Amino acid sequence: MKKTIRKTALLASYLIGALWMVQPAVVSAESAAKPVPSAVAFGLPDFVTLVEENHQVVVNISTTKEPRIQRQLPPQFKGLPDEMLRYFFGIPRGGDEFRGHGGRDDPHKGKKQPHSLGSGFIISQDGYILTNHHVVDGADEVMVTLWNRKEFKAEVIGSDKRTDVALLKISAIDLPVAKIGSRKQLKVGQWVLAIGAPFGLDFTVTHGIISALGRALPNDTYVPFIQSDVSINPGNSGGPLFNLAGEVVGINSQIYSSSGYSLGLSFSIPIDIAMNVVEQLKTNGEFVRGYLGVLVQEVTSDLSDSFGLDSPKGALVGQTYPDTPAEKSGIQAGDIILEFDGKTIHKSTDLPPIVGITPVNKAVVVKVLRQGELKQFTVTLAALDATDSVVVASKGALGLAHNLLGAEVKSLDKETLKALKIPYGVGIVKVFGNPAESAGLQRGDVIVTINFKAVKSSQGLKKLLKSLPKNRSLPVRIIRDGRSLFLPLVLKEE
Repeated sequence: MKKTIRKTALLASYLIGALWMVQPAVVSAESAAKPVPSAVAFGLPDFVTLVEENHQVVVNISTTKEPRIQRQLPPQFKGLPDEMLRYFFGIPRGGDEFRGHGGRDDPHKGKKQPHSLGSGFIISQDGYILTNHHVVDGADEVMVTLWNRKEFKAEVIGSDKRTDVALLKISAIDLPVAKIGSRKQLKVGQWVLAIGAPFGLDFTVTHGIISALGRALPNDTYVPFIQSDVSINPGNSGGPLFNLAGEVVGINSQIYSSSGYSLGLSFSIPIDIAMNVVEQLKTNGEFVRGYLGVLVQEVTSDLSDSFGLDSPKGALVGQTYPDTPAEKSGIQAGDIILEFDGKTIHKSTDLPPIVGITPVNKAVVVKVLRQGELKQFTVTLAALDATDSVVVASKGALGLAHNLLGAEVKSLDKETLKALKIPYGVGIVKVFGNPAESAGLQRGDVIVTINFKAVKSSQGLKKLLKSLPKNRSLPVRIIRDGRSLFLPLVLKEE
């Protein structure tokens, strides 16, 4: 009897344990039937609401050009979707360029074909649309497709190549309008979202964070780009970059990629700059930039020491062009521009976009550091011609001469000096050692000043080198390839 009771008790304990082990599975099954918590519950942005409230302001843009010489589609590419053919191989919609033979009876010969496809966004209820210059550049016809699939032929009101901004207009009313934000409130690390048409896949949404601000790219000195890791591909160009408040903070413009596809390095034009361009395009059909008339270079760590700065900052003026606002105001080569029109210049690439958006004929205050002394000038900007540059940001180092320099120099005749547009200087014939080599001097450079003291002849250079301070960085102004630059030179005791 006792044995039976023990067996019964043992069996009961096993059953209780088994039920206890099953319980979590039962709870898990019940919880699985419940709605999955939204991303907001985990502290992530509510992208769904953001897209629902703002996608209607985004438009799809296609353009047409005269058809090119038509070719036969290679067999291995037959069957690919039209949009893939267009973006990977530059083939118009329908693949007509390859499918036709270009012969006398070709039905597609002579017809204009869709050439490119990009994005844009509506900035006014009466049909003004913002996009990139390169999306509509050279187009014979521009078509805009809205969120509801309605199509409109667009007029290009104006376009600016330097900022890559274009303003379009369609005949429509009561359109949804994008909320315009500002780059000033942006911070590195914050969430942003893009809506566009990569590879023709319209109203595609991608998101990421801001990676950097004020990014300068080669040949794009007029735009301090917003860098992000948002996935941007061909077709996204001209589309909006939103912050989490649903405000447009940038226009998606470029990617950095060796393959042509997104690698997480995307660049957008700050909306503040774009809207500044828009106002002039609306009024004049073109954008007129302010012109200062200087060549500037970055202040490196070595150069900051030679100029007596506690840290690298500002834009170093390597050259002031004749008969320009900069020259007329008194700005000289060797000045370090620290502030322009009340805006601090942290690095040389800060200056071009600020000068460019400053109204023509406006008198602005420019603060510079000249040989350790703060000075202030009032400059009235001129208009930038199509062939001019506001400033050219240059990096790197340049050249010197004589035994103390580790270089051989020669005096220059009056004709050479006149051609170089300088009153004096000596040319470097050969660089054979330090400190010239360390400074970056090279054959063909012309030394104009060392530590702001004139170099008028090879003999004068020899005397000057002996009198200059040793074992500290000194600014050397040179002319290389027609441009004036500064290099840091450290002379050693003999």
